Amino acid sequence: MTPRRLALRWASALAVAAVLWPAGTAHAAGPEDNTNVPPAEEPSGNTTGNGTLSASVSHIKVTYPGGGDGGGKQGNLGSVDPNWKPPACWYEPVFTPAQLKKFVETDGGGDVGIHESWWGKELWTDHYRDEKPADNFDLDSPTNSSADGYKDYNLGKDGHFWRGVAPDDSDPDSWDCGRIMFWVDAGQLPNDPNTPTPKTLAEYAYDKVKVPETRVELKPEGRSTVNLPTWVWLDKGTFKDVKVRAELPNTGLWAETTAKPVALHLEPGTDDAETFPASGDCEINADGSIGTPYAKGKADETPPCGIRYLRASDGQPYQLKASITWDISWQGTGGATGDLPDGTFETTQDMDVQEIQSINR
Repeated sequence: MTPRRLALRWASALAVAAVLWPAGTAHAAGPEDNTNVPPAEEPSGNTTGNGTLSASVSHIKVTYPGGGDGGGKQGNLGSVDPNWKPPACWYEPVFTPAQLKKFVETDGGGDVGIHESWWGKELWTDHYRDEKPADNFDLDSPTNSSADGYKDYNLGKDGHFWRGVAPDDSDPDSWDCGRIMFWVDAGQLPNDPNTPTPKTLAEYAYDKVKVPETRVELKPEGRSTVNLPTWVWLDKGTFKDVKVRAELPNTGLWAETTAKPVALHLEPGTDDAETFPASGDCEINADGSIGTPYAKGKADETPPCGIRYLRASDGQPYQLKASITWDISWQGTGGATGDLPDGTFETTQDMDVQEIQSINR
């Protein structure tokens, strides 16, 4: 009989030792491994015709109803809240009974939980076909809880087997989703603290928001003059709202996260400079523009958004940093709504500053 093998995939902070699985040999990946590589004599079997059986791969579908669709240079937002991060783990549907049966009969190797992988079809048939119980891997429990087995993959029933997903299984919070793959009837959601919600999808979508890498307009452009103002602006329509929609198939759950540009923040790249306004924060105008374009004859005026350099750059250009603040809100299934922490995206431009105190007027 083909050996049955189990691997526990541990976060690097945990000390790991080989343990004994009741139905066969168990293997644990050590801190240096942090992988789900099976024994060499058996294939990994993480892909099927129905998707992937990898706990790091989600079935959430992401679309871009507005902006952020890959046109031009783009980048991901950083949250202004240093403590915010996208969800560490959640559960989602992965197999119908027929799909699970086909997977076991043609493959039989992959992640049955976020930190637990089964290789060798007997482990799968014991639990999902022959009704034998199996352990959940509950890190915060003194003993692993037991999951009841299933008869013949629940063929004839309407629903899905759900499995935990963690984009980064080294995140300590990913251990919160410790159940092995379990059954949920059609039209139902699991009774579990880590069941996905519209907010879960909104936060997942936040992590997928991409905003344009647009350089601010400057006058003088690229070279300023000591003690004379540099005007900074962005034309109307340069920045537009970005919408990201996340949908979880076979659940009816969806959320749409909207990032709306609200302000530009300037950092001159040297302490020998003044910003306008003094805070360096230039608000978005009602028409979507930022600041006011320079016009002939305004050289000595104070710009609504700009910089005055007080010392020449002496051959080493200052690094002007311009960051856009984006207000983040979301709406989702059942009329759910909410806000998420503001996001920022920063670009850097070279600024040469000369001593000659003249400017094209």
